[in-house]
Amino acid sequence: MTAPATGGRRPARRRRRSAGLVLGVAAVLAAVTACGNGDSGTGAQSEFKPVPQTGGQLTVWVDSTRLPAAQLYQKQHPSVKLDIVTYDGDANGSNYLQTKVSLFNRTRSGWPDVVFSTQNNETSWAVQAGFTAPLNKGQIPEATLNGWAPGANAPCTVDGTLYCLRNDLAQTVLWYNASLMRQWNYQVPKTWEEYQALGQRVATEHPGYLVGTAGDNFTPEIYLWAGKCGANEITGPKKVKVTTTSPACTRMAALLDTLVANHAMSTSSVFSSDFDKNSGDKILMLPGPSWFGGSIFQESLKTPPGQIAVAPMPQWAGETAPSVGNVGGGTWLMSAHSANLKDATDFLTWVTTAPDYQGQVAPGYPANTGAAKAWLAKQTASGYYAGDVTGPLQTAAAQVWPGWGYGQFSQEAIWAATVTPGQTAGKTIVSLLPDWQKAITDHAKSNGYEVAQ
Repeated sequence: MTAPATGGRRPARRRRRSAGLVLGVAAVLAAVTACGNGDSGTGAQSEFKPVPQTGGQLTVWVDSTRLPAAQLYQKQHPSVKLDIVTYDGDANGSNYLQTKVSLFNRTRSGWPDVVFSTQNNETSWAVQAGFTAPLNKGQIPEATLNGWAPGANAPCTVDGTLYCLRNDLAQTVLWYNASLMRQWNYQVPKTWEEYQALGQRVATEHPGYLVGTAGDNFTPEIYLWAGKCGANEITGPKKVKVTTTSPACTRMAALLDTLVANHAMSTSSVFSSDFDKNSGDKILMLPGPSWFGGSIFQESLKTPPGQIAVAPMPQWAGETAPSVGNVGGGTWLMSAHSANLKDATDFLTWVTTAPDYQGQVAPGYPANTGAAKAWLAKQTASGYYAGDVTGPLQTAAAQVWPGWGYGQFSQEAIWAATVTPGQTAGKTIVSLLPDWQKAITDHAKSNGYEVAQ
């Protein structure tokens, strides 16, 4: 069975983003402050009262990339009857899931038991809508929940209650061509200052080669998030602090402007045919998320084995608290309306932790640390990469800066509508930072947020 797709950003494996009375679920909400950057800006369910548990068929919604997960579970658990529905996974913040849940709440039927979303901000509406069931109130053992990477489930946590499970992480690292680095006798940069200097050398010594790209909608999540730019700090229930012109923002934006100006950094999307044709074989370095290794270098660009390596994300000189950004990583939600919580919980636990899926089939870096070890072992055994990938990726998984939150609005869409057109018109990112701040503020307010600057 297939639900209509409405999203259209990058392939859904990578990522991204009111209801009436709810049968059998307490819908009295209290204003709360969420844990870490997982503040949803809503209230948490004061008490969870499951509907009568009658068992029966389990309805699971997945995107096309997670379809193999549901199929593998069905194969390994033939006694569980699954109704697998494919939909867009809320790709590009399509809000398909929220729209359908709102309808199901009105008709009081139709809710799926388990849902995968490419977005990390679903709790910003799903908790208040009474859709997602608490997972750390007896459904999943604490020992199991302790197996997630530090901070991975922050987007799922509201007032200490866990309402979803992170499927994969998308922590940023520095991908680079080890063969070219050796050939040209370059050193992998450890600081952003060294990174910029090397980019300027490349522009002079090897024109046409690139040290990155600033042409994707998720550019701010790679660079500005990693640089601790406070453009998206969720501070409380429906509260956000937006500061895009601080030194942390302007120095990273200036770095991007410098490298774009000397053509060491592209302004094309890594998913564009233009990038593939003109730049695919001219990448020296490419800061980006953990999924770049497989999705970009292996699948899109067909870079031969033995060339691509991974290093820690650069840090500003003197930085004592290393930070990285995050570009994607989906979540699994379990419905508070499920009449088969036993099987729903089993599916949810299996799909996020099972080495058979997460370690062998899943395309992204698993959020569960045990599954991540299996996934990393497979990457190493593939022989594709030059050098160790395990150390840098494991380290970065615990360094995602918590000052960038998950509000009920898409930062990618805002950047695409505000900064990208300005870049196309020849403006610098530094000059566009005030416009970016105004656009974020306007979107946040339209979603009911109180904005501080």
